[in-house]
This record gives sequence, C-alpha cells and structure tokens, in this order.
Amino acid sequence: MDTYKLYSAGHFITSNKTLEVKNPFDHSLVATIYLANEIILEDAITKALSVKEELGNLSSQKKYDILKQISDEVYANRNYLANILSLESAKPLKYALAEIDRSAYTFLIAAEESLKDRTEELDLERILHTDQKKGIVSYFPIGLIAGIAPFNFPMNLAVHKLAPAIASGCPIILKPASRTPLSCLELAKIIDKTDLPKGAVSVLPTDRTTGNLLVTDERFKLLSFTGSPDIGWKMKQQSGKKKVVLELGGNAATIITPSADLKDALTKSLMGAFSYSGQICIHAQRFIVHSSIYQTFIDELKAQTLQLKYGNPSDASTDISNMIDEANAIRVESWIKEALQQSAQLICGGKRTGSYVEPTILTHCNHNMKVYAEEVFGPVICINSYETIEEAIHQANNTKFGLQCGVFTNDTIELNNCFKHIEVGGVIHNHVPTLRYDQMPYGGVKESGLGREGVKYAMLDMLEPKILVK
Repeated sequence: MDTYKLYSAGHFITSNKTLEVKNPFDHSLVATIYLANEIILEDAITKALSVKEELGNLSSQKKYDILKQISDEVYANRNYLANILSLESAKPLKYALAEIDRSAYTFLIAAEESLKDRTEELDLERILHTDQKKGIVSYFPIGLIAGIAPFNFPMNLAVHKLAPAIASGCPIILKPASRTPLSCLELAKIIDKTDLPKGAVSVLPTDRTTGNLLVTDERFKLLSFTGSPDIGWKMKQQSGKKKVVLELGGNAATIITPSADLKDALTKSLMGAFSYSGQICIHAQRFIVHSSIYQTFIDELKAQTLQLKYGNPSDASTDISNMIDEANAIRVESWIKEALQQSAQLICGGKRTGSYVEPTILTHCNHNMKVYAEEVFGPVICINSYETIEEAIHQANNTKFGLQCGVFTNDTIELNNCFKHIEVGGVIHNHVPTLRYDQMPYGGVKESGLGREGVKYAMLDMLEPKILVK
C-alpha cells in the first residue's frame, strides 16, 4: 500500500491527519493520503504569493517548455496513471486511458496557447475626436487561483484548471476530490520535475473546513469549481469579490430526428448513456426521439445495452462497473423506484447490488420524476417521443439545466433551428452531448454554471486586460 504526501508549494510533506482511499469496486485499500490543515494551506498561499511576480515574468517560451514537458511525461506514463485512476474511481480502464490521453493533450493545448500574443491595438482617433491616439491592450495574470476538482474526471478536470493557470502565469492551489486524489498527487510529481517556480502549484487534499478557505480567502482572485449546483452556488455567495467560474453539471438532452443515421446514433447514444455509469456532467440523460423511429430506437438501444459487460474496472474488456459509492447507488435506485411508481415504464435494468446499478432505460417519464427533472448522475436514461422539431426543442429546454445538447439530424434547417433556440452552452451535431473536445469553450447556462472552461477560454478569466493610451 502506498502513502501519498501532500504537494505544498513545491515540497512533498505530511500532516497530522490521514485519509484512506478505497477502490469503489471491491472496497480494497488503494492508498493512504495526508490531508492539509489550515497551517499548511496558509503556507501554500504565502509561498504562492511570493512567486507571483516571478511566475508572471516567465517568458512564453519558458511556459511552453514547462507545459510541453508535463504533457510528454503524462503521456509517457499513461498506463501507470490510468491504472491508478481506475483503481481510485472504478472507471473502466479503457475510459481511464482516454482520460489520461486527454489530460496530456490539454497540457499541450495550454503550451500552444502560452505562445500566442494577445496584445491588441485600438485606433481611438474617431472616438476621441482629438489628436491621433492609439490604445494598446495587454493582458496580465489575475493572481492566485483556487481550483476545486470533482471525482468523476479526477485527472482531466483538474488539468483544466492547472494547465491554463500555468499558461497564464498565475499561481494555483488545487483541491482534488477526497475520494479520488491520487491522480492529481501523481501529476504533482510530474509538475515538480519542471522548472516551474516552487510555490506556483500546490495540490492539497483537505477536509471541508480547510477547503472552504479556498472559497472565502480574499487573497484568491479567482475560484474555479466543478461540482454540484447546490455546493457551487453556495460557494459563489461566500466567495466575496473574487471572480468565480462554475461548472455545475446538467440534465442533457439528445434529439434523434428521422433524417439521422440511426445506426450511428445508436452506437453513440449507448456510449453517452452509460459510459462511467452516467457519472458525467454531460451524461446523455434524456432522449427525445421522433415518433416514427421511437420504438425502433428503444428496441435497438435495449439490445445493445444488454450486451454491456459488467466487471472489474481494471479489466480492459469491462464496459460498466460500480458507481463511486453505495450511497449514490442507493439514491439512484430510489429515483428509479419513484419513477416506476409514477407510471414510468422499465425497458431494462433497474436493479442495484451494492454500489452497482444496472444500465437502466425508462420511458414515459415526466417532470414529476427525479430521473427526468434532476441530474441523475447514474446509469439511467429516459426516452420520450416528439412530433415536430419545435416540440423537441421545447422538451430539451424544459429543464433548469443548460450545459450541452446532442442533435442527430441531416437536415440543415433543423440543425440551425436547434442551435438558435436550445438554451445550452453547446449543441453537438450528430453526436451525444457527452462529447467534449478539450480546446472548445465548455460550460453552461441556467443552473449549469457560470463562465467557460477550455484552455483558451479559461485563460480569459485568468488574465486581466490593461490598456495603454498614447
């Protein structure tokens, strides 16, 4: 059994409090970690602020070299890192490998972004009606960043905070999820090998009390949080004057039209519905299928769902495994039972064993059911029908969330109509909403959050514009 030290301001240290990290699949002990207390966090803040100027003065080439080195090291150790990620999260190995590859690529995107000149020149003469004046806009690091990452993508969602911070020249203190901290602590070992100033990055698992100081301490200039809406909006209230970026999940819809390639839509829908047991912010939860193909879609998706292989996440052939813990599995089971008591029809699945919930397909769902109205964050989907594209758009919008939406259509008018009127941060054409490219702007509207991730767009919040008029 390994014991992981904290990474505080460029040093690996211990504390007086430990936490056991267990495998959600078999409950075996994976590792023990130390938890940072308020004294350790204070030291990390102090040292981060002490290197703020040095970090802000790093050349673009130096930042590129550091980020590229991290990217190369992550990819070189992909199998080792994926195995750890799979053990701590019960994420099937094939999805864990994909996450490590995405993390390496996200650092590479950040490396390329760090080389870009963002300076702008403005012609102010027409506005000022005076002597010829020019405005030069430059961008400067905002300062110390607090990052709080979730359990479901323990590496890549942390990287989406770390990589743009480094590229922007901002020090950052990252709090990984207490259930899945090992990936980030392994990443800290890679970061520590670079020429990044010591103190620029800290990775500190904490208890809730210490972790809340990342929200309330005014020395942080930006809070970047990924997690549940209830916690995220509360954090915003407590955050004071700092900028806040919130990625808070969703209840994503997928529209399947008659013009779609149904075979392609089914293959992608299966992935969007049940990869990582639906524990994904952009999990394809609600399917809105045209009545002419409704029954065929249900029959074919059921057949494919029943072929999914349940097993140990470390097995390369496993498609679906346990949820993160039994408490969440019990919650999902109760939501399924509630829906069935309120006239939903069970197509397949619905049973729970420990922390494993069978891939579940329901039909005839409505907004009185939590599986339809809330973010289920589990392996459950609802399939309803529609007659007109306007009706499908209305169904897609009839939610308090607005992160992404998938639209399978080969009709340009339908696609443009969906893009214009569906209230989300992103519309994904001929794919499920679960699709995310790491360079794209990622975030939502309504209860789904505030601001955008994606390296370039995250950097916009991490940089302050300043104008010189001359």
